[in-house]
Amino acid sequence: MSAAMARAAWREQWPILFPAAMLLAFFVVPFGTMIAVSFFERVPGGFYQPAFTLDNYARFWSLFFGRVLGFSLWLSALVSAICLLVGVPFTRALTRLPRRAQVPWLIALLCVLSLSEVIIGFAWSTLLSRTAGIGNILFALGLLGEPMSFTPGFAAVLLGMVYQAFPYAVLVLYPAFSRLDPSLAEASRTLGATPVRAFFTVVLPALRPALVATFIVVFVFALGCYLLPQLLGRPQHWTLSVLVTDQAIYQSNMPFAAAMAVFLVIASVLLVLLTAAIGRNRAPQ
Repeated sequence: MSAAMARAAWREQWPILFPAAMLLAFFVVPFGTMIAVSFFERVPGGFYQPAFTLDNYARFWSLFFGRVLGFSLWLSALVSAICLLVGVPFTRALTRLPRRAQVPWLIALLCVLSLSEVIIGFAWSTLLSRTAGIGNILFALGLLGEPMSFTPGFAAVLLGMVYQAFPYAVLVLYPAFSRLDPSLAEASRTLGATPVRAFFTVVLPALRPALVATFIVVFVFALGCYLLPQLLGRPQHWTLSVLVTDQAIYQSNMPFAAAMAVFLVIASVLLVLLTAAIGRNRAPQ
């Protein structure tokens, strides 16, 4: 290979060096370190020491952690499904508005994204409380016999997580709905389909890749949520992310926390691949 060809090949490759270095520094190295720590031994009263033991992973084969993992996956899937059910008609209605009318809605969604999980958690905790919340409003309207609190509870956890994840769902769906050819639905209605039937038989199948991507994004986001279950739920509503934080910070058991984190990453990656494969296999030909 001549020197000119080598320089040309180098110029083609160097733009990817920076993102590759960032990926190596901020994902590969930390994740590799976490995997290594997951095989270490905990030192009682101290931190941990290098070793190779599978005891941290063996603790997963218990009913307690199986229940927590199943609840975490089920809660994340439920949050993703609700965000899709609400986000699809909302985004379709939003994209059919004039461009100037869309801007305030998009700004409002971005404002929600600017709020931290702490603010969202305490805000919903106040709104759902007995003394200063929605219970008092329903009591004043005569819908409740007495003011009551809706937190802590599963409904409060679900509401808080859907509220936090909903803007992500809309922002992923928005480009797909904006680029959707309106003649598809018009053609189906010309052939006799009702608007509802055209939406379910023409519009949604055309948007299947965006729907799958939205489900995956919200699912992964909800799976990593750990503060809202603590603020709005009871201990039985805690997810695996909460237990990872508890073991790492409060129990000082970093090897077991690392093992749970690795297990959570592997489980989420497998589910994401499965969801993507289902969406690809059912894509319109």
